[in-house]
Amino acid sequence: MTPTPPSPRPRRRRRRPNLLAGAGAAAWLIITGVPLYALLIATFQRSEDYLSAGPLTPPENPTLDNYAGAIANGLVGFVLNTALVTAGVVAIVVALAATTAFAVVRSRSRWAAGAFRAFLLGLAIPSQAVIIPVYLIIVELGLYDSLIAVVLPTAAFALPVCVLILTGSMRDISADLYEAMALDGAGAVRTFLRLVLPLSRPGLSTVAVYAALQAWNGFLFPLILTQSREQRVITLGLFEFQGEYRVDVPGLLAAVVLSAVPILLVYLIARRSLVNGLMGVGGR
Repeated sequence: MTPTPPSPRPRRRRRRPNLLAGAGAAAWLIITGVPLYALLIATFQRSEDYLSAGPLTPPENPTLDNYAGAIANGLVGFVLNTALVTAGVVAIVVALAATTAFAVVRSRSRWAAGAFRAFLLGLAIPSQAVIIPVYLIIVELGLYDSLIAVVLPTAAFALPVCVLILTGSMRDISADLYEAMALDGAGAVRTFLRLVLPLSRPGLSTVAVYAALQAWNGFLFPLILTQSREQRVITLGLFEFQGEYRVDVPGLLAAVVLSAVPILLVYLIARRSLVNGLMGVGGR
C-alpha cells in the first residue's frame, strides 16, 4: 500500500503595499510632528536665537533656562491651583453623573426621563451664552475670586456629556444581574455600590478624564470669576510670559510643555479605559 503524498501547503498571498495609505500616513505624521518638533526645540533656545534662527532650526547651545524661568515665575503655584480645581471638578462630576445615570437607567418614572432630557438640553447651551448670569450668581454667593467659583460652573457644564456617557455604560449591564441582586435582598444603594460601580469602571474613567480635561484647559470661567494672582490657574498664568512690547516665546512654550505634563500622564494611565468607555456611549 503506497503512502499518500503530503498535501502541498497553501501559498500565502503576499499583500500588496498600499502606497496611497502610506503616503497619507506620512503626510499626517509630518503635519502633526512638525508643530511638536517646533514646540520642543524652541524651549531649549534663547529668545534672541529663536528670533534670528527661526522656529525649526536646532539650537546650537541648548539651555534649560526657559524651564527654570518658568518655574521661577510662579508656574508651580499656577499648576497647583489648576490641580485643585481639577480634583474638585472630577469629584463633583463623577459623584453626580454616576448617581444621575443610575437613576435614569433604573427608574421608570417620568421625572427621571425628564431629568435626562434636561441634561441633554445642556449640551446645546454654550458657556459663553450664560457667563453673565453665572458671574452674578457667583458674586451674590460671595465666591468671587476663589477657586470654588471656577469649580462649580466648570463641573456644571461638564455634567451633560458625563451623564450621557455613564447612562450608555450602565445600560449595558445585564438585567439578570439586577434581578440577582434583588433576589439576594440588595437595595438600591447596595446594588449601586456592589454591582453598578465595579461594572462601570470604563465609563467612570472616561468621565474622570473628560472632566479633568475640561477643568485643566478651562479659560473663560477663570478669566471672568477670578482676579488676584494667587487664584490664577495655568491658562491665565501663561500671560505672565507676555510683556507689554514683546513676548518671550521660548519661555512661554517651556511653560506650556510643563503645564501639559500632568494631564498627559493622566491620559496615558487611563487611555485604555477611556477608549472602552467611549465605545459604550450608545448603549443598547
